[in-house]
Amino acid sequence: MSSRLRRRRISLRRRRRLMRGAAYALFAAVVVMLVAAADRRRVADAFFRTDIAASMFPEAVTVALRNTVIYVVLAFSFGLVVGLVLALMRRSSVAAYRWTAAVYVEVFRGLPVLLVLFLIGYGIPLAFPERQIVGGSYGAVTVGLGLTAAAYMAETIRAGIQSVPKGQHEAARSLGMSHRWAMTSIVLPQALRLVVPPLTNEVISLTKDTSIVYILGVTASTVELTKYAGDALNSRVNPTPLVVAGVLYLGITVPLSQVVRFLGRRVAKGN
Repeated sequence: MSSRLRRRRISLRRRRRLMRGAAYALFAAVVVMLVAAADRRRVADAFFRTDIAASMFPEAVTVALRNTVIYVVLAFSFGLVVGLVLALMRRSSVAAYRWTAAVYVEVFRGLPVLLVLFLIGYGIPLAFPERQIVGGSYGAVTVGLGLTAAAYMAETIRAGIQSVPKGQHEAARSLGMSHRWAMTSIVLPQALRLVVPPLTNEVISLTKDTSIVYILGVTASTVELTKYAGDALNSRVNPTPLVVAGVLYLGITVPLSQVVRFLGRRVAKGN
């Protein structure tokens, strides 16, 4: 690399840093101006009542946040299993499997999550009155959120499988491995390593999607963050509970975002 090209790259890097610093400074200046111009006492009384926030604990964590995490873990696990099956069906040599998986992905990616939850929570009991969804509210949320998440995970996993060089599969087959053995022991481990960052993004999306599970008629023991904050808002006639719920949501999503960036860098270095 010539010294001129090296100096040019260094100058471009410095220019980007200066532009980034200027953008941060401008943003900070705007925030300071807005804070200075706002009626801070009225804002504090409306959104930051410490007495109301304190009265929400420990139930906000031990019940609402705990249920939110449970819903996310169950829905993600269900969606990952279904999404993996769909991804393999999309890669199948059987046309019926490919078309079935393709229709599923298109339908559930096109339907709003709220509608899917409503159909699962009320449509299934109406169609099959003698059968109940296993797990009650937890089961309904798992299936409702998981079915939608599976459609997105299927495409993510399929892209990961396609990114693995075909020579890996062909080499495994040449060694006498069956197609299933080669896929599960050679291709899938590499594909799943590549798709961990986008799958972590799906966890973040599921965390936010849990805010609409209230339509299933959750009880006091199965309430999640948004419903809990909404009930507190109605009883205290103050939006402070919504701020508390937002902070607790950020306590989940911000660390997960950092995990996504970290894993993305690890994958990039590995490639």
